[in-house]
Amino acid sequence: MFAGDSVTDCGRRTDPEALGNGYVRNLYDDLGARRPRIVNAGISGNRAVDLVSRWSTDVLAHEPSLVSVLIGINDTWRRYDEDDPTTAESFEASYRALLDPLTCPVVLVEPFLLPVKDGQEAWREDLDPKLDVVRKLAVEYGAILVPADVELNRQASSLGAAALAGDGVHPTAAGHRAIADLWRQVVLED
Repeated sequence: MFAGDSVTDCGRRTDPEALGNGYVRNLYDDLGARRPRIVNAGISGNRAVDLVSRWSTDVLAHEPSLVSVLIGINDTWRRYDEDDPTTAESFEASYRALLDPLTCPVVLVEPFLLPVKDGQEAWREDLDPKLDVVRKLAVEYGAILVPADVELNRQASSLGAAALAGDGVHPTAAGHRAIADLWRQVVLED
């Protein structure tokens, strides 16, 4: 089960297989015949609180054997484009509401930012405390942490941020490939 925002959604609601064309699709294709049933529950524009409101029907109802969550960039972005901030404390409370009912293994994927537009560097002031929350909760809940922000920024230092996320947030095909490869390496190969 993959839950999150547009980075996870990636067109899944118009895809006949409901997987989208991003990292979830890449993982589906990579796993081939040995893959379990994969469900994509990403919805573009979601923040952590939005996931909470649909958690029972969109995630728990599937009785998942593993849940992967990638959420948080919209909790930062809305501060800058709509003057609608989410505090780190509110983000943490919502994230805990997602994790508390889970009885299966959990994967937490760091939200990420690859600054390409003017002013995006300043978003770090808001995103970094949320990254700290995700990292803390991964330890506290015994979840597997996929360090997407760390790894994508490392790759961006040589490839250029726009090669991985044209607007700094939404991955390109290469960015989705990098997320899928990192997810597979951390979750399945470690």
